[in-house]
Amino acid sequence: MSLMAGDCLTQYNRNMRLNHTLLSALVAGALTLGACSPKVTPDPNAAIRQSVAATIAAIPAATSAPTYTPYPRPTSVSLSGLFCEYSFCIAHPADVSFFDVSAQQNPASPSTYSQGLLAAFNANLFVQLIWQYAPGSTDPQFLMDLILEDGLDTRVGNLDIQLVRELNVLASPISSTASPVLPFGMVAGWVCADRVFAWKVYSPTDGAGQSLLQEALARFACEK
Repeated sequence: MSLMAGDCLTQYNRNMRLNHTLLSALVAGALTLGACSPKVTPDPNAAIRQSVAATIAAIPAATSAPTYTPYPRPTSVSLSGLFCEYSFCIAHPADVSFFDVSAQQNPASPSTYSQGLLAAFNANLFVQLIWQYAPGSTDPQFLMDLILEDGLDTRVGNLDIQLVRELNVLASPISSTASPVLPFGMVAGWVCADRVFAWKVYSPTDGAGQSLLQEALARFACEK
């Protein structure tokens, strides 16, 4: 090996040892600085906030309040044997029920507040009721004449004026040939507010009409 080559190799080795020494010093210094740097203390308030947030998130959702379901309340009076519609009420025997004759005859023209026709019947009874808007009228005879069937119903005796509760009622027994099993009956009429009412009954026994009329009017009421 030449002298120049030996000198170069010697110089190279010196440089490598210097670099190694410098690298070791830098690493040692970095470790020393890291060890001497101040430690970060956790913020207790942040920890509390995180804990509270986690607790709230874990709370189950409240069950929604049940929806209120309204239930019908019992009425103050019994509805058995009572018809209430068209702004009036009237009683009838419990074993029959009124139906709207006008609606059955013509579904497009049922009974209304202003006028109507109801009937109720079974094998031993027939009841009919009509009404008409007639403001200012005080005499129901015109409607009583209308409810009687020409050639079938005949008024027996004179009209009797009765005071039933607050109603002035005109009434008269009738005979009828409309049904051979219901030859007896009664017709009655009265005024309530701005309407006139007429009522008729056929029965198998004489004299039953008066008690049926009293029963019907005992619970009668109309909108005034």
